[in-house]
Amino acid sequence: MQWQASRRTLMLGALLAASGLGRISAWAAGAHHAIAMHGEPDWGAGFSHPSYADPAAPKGGQLVQGVLGTFDSLNPFTVKGLPAANIRGYVIESLLARGYDEPFTLYGLLADSVETDAARSTVTFTLNPAARFADGKKVDPDDVIFSWQLLRDKGRPNFRIYYAKVVKAEATAERSVRFDLAGADDRELPLIIGLMPVLARHAIDPDKFEDTTFEPLLGSGPYTVSAVKPGESVSFKRDPNYWGRELPINRGLWNFESIRFDYYRDGNTHFEAFKKGLYDVRTETDPGRWQTAYDFPALAQGRVVKEEFPYGLPKGMDGLVFNTRRPIFADMRVREAILNLFDFEWINHNYFFDLYKRTASYFDGCDLSAHGVPANARERELLAPFPDAVRADIMDGSWAPPVSDGSGRDRTGLRRAFALFAAAGYELKSTRLVHAASGRPFAFELLTTTRDQERLALAFVRNLKRAGIDARVRSVDATQFERRRIMFDFDMMQYRWEQSLSPGNEQSFYWGSDAATQEGSRNYMGVKSKAVDAMIAAMLSTTSREDFVAASRALDRVLLSGCYVVPLYFPPKQWIARWTRIKHPSQTSLFGYLPETWWHGDAK
Repeated sequence: MQWQASRRTLMLGALLAASGLGRISAWAAGAHHAIAMHGEPDWGAGFSHPSYADPAAPKGGQLVQGVLGTFDSLNPFTVKGLPAANIRGYVIESLLARGYDEPFTLYGLLADSVETDAARSTVTFTLNPAARFADGKKVDPDDVIFSWQLLRDKGRPNFRIYYAKVVKAEATAERSVRFDLAGADDRELPLIIGLMPVLARHAIDPDKFEDTTFEPLLGSGPYTVSAVKPGESVSFKRDPNYWGRELPINRGLWNFESIRFDYYRDGNTHFEAFKKGLYDVRTETDPGRWQTAYDFPALAQGRVVKEEFPYGLPKGMDGLVFNTRRPIFADMRVREAILNLFDFEWINHNYFFDLYKRTASYFDGCDLSAHGVPANARERELLAPFPDAVRADIMDGSWAPPVSDGSGRDRTGLRRAFALFAAAGYELKSTRLVHAASGRPFAFELLTTTRDQERLALAFVRNLKRAGIDARVRSVDATQFERRRIMFDFDMMQYRWEQSLSPGNEQSFYWGSDAATQEGSRNYMGVKSKAVDAMIAAMLSTTSREDFVAASRALDRVLLSGCYVVPLYFPPKQWIARWTRIKHPSQTSLFGYLPETWWHGDAK
């Protein structure tokens, strides 16, 4: 299994070229069973099941998952509240579903076909005649149009940004709905619409949609919500009448009869619960714990196993985020100075057994990354209107995050930091860093919500104090942390942006200028850059993989040049522990492990 996944990762570049993802395919008119962002879908119209699923997987049994945090709503589609996990996918479906062995290809789900023109200025979905909500009511075009309007007007900011690009939507036949995308200049938009959650028009009051609620949404998915303990657990039960169980994209998926998500407020309690068998599968993110803490009897007895799953996705950007809306972080030289004070080598050795790799790109680990790669002619052409947007060392590919001597008291990084602080108007007086003109001390707060975040922040604070910085750590509960994050009410915090092999519209939600002032967006650092906006626009309008890679690398260079985060680290593989009563397929997807393809060993 691991060899297969590793081989897939290593051969990704070849696959992109050979399978059509490295070029734009010849467009063919008419309705199709699938749509790819670039090239052709890997699975033809007659495919039987996903390559990473076992169609013979038994049905039955229960999966219990442990979640670190809490929740106060069952509606994941609005800003208010902290939503429970996995409502989307388990309960609420979309028109199309991802194929997880390709960068961005969608296959029929609620819609059994999709049709678009060569310019992708329109897209038409024809609904599967069998599609039903859990109450037995047919899914029709009015539900699709209702969902688009509701999420555009009252949904989370990313929905509002995406769906506002649609000129209009209309039913064109009993089972067909057409979206007019004229003027959007966004080749990804038909796929974004394909992933739109489809809500039941007859079961939702639009006036109350934005309220937090423990009333389950009515969906068309394989599960329904069967029990809720506010803040503690959510249980799902497989719908025996699920309309889509025999669809090719679903064969081998959704195997458990019931699934429960139990919530834990504390990281240590979360881990101890797994050791006691209170939940079944655990994703480990702490290398120290992975190396030393899995020594309990169940593992020695073979009732628990540790596995490492390679995966081919970009490793994302995990970083300590500067809120540039705060005057103290408005100067890029200040942000770069603080970046020089983070001692990755000491932290990785003393906390993480040297198992982490340093993040050096917003798209680390794939061909979209600019790290170590000089800009080519196409990138330079894209960046030419913004001559000051990219540093010379990032343009020529020679930049890398600062490397310390690992002592925890590296003098070279400290000297670089002081030089940058001095250029920004700060000086060291006695043991305090102050603004030379006003005498104001340099002070800020690091916001945390988990023990792991707090431990990292405290280690960083020790280095910051060596530079005379008055940095304080404030730990808050998950609900308060989420509220402050949504409102951009922090100086610095830790956050991770996940990335795909086909980044697109979500990049505007992450770094676009409009998102910088939109509460609930993920532009936590407050980026407002014409160069960033232009590179995102280029990513969305490109028709070839070659140009798409150039635009993605150019975006990477602009973001790295802005020093918006202190880049942290990533695990080289997915670390998963499971009780052996839970089984999984022999093949892993390009996206890594997928719990929806697993099953209970006692099921029949």
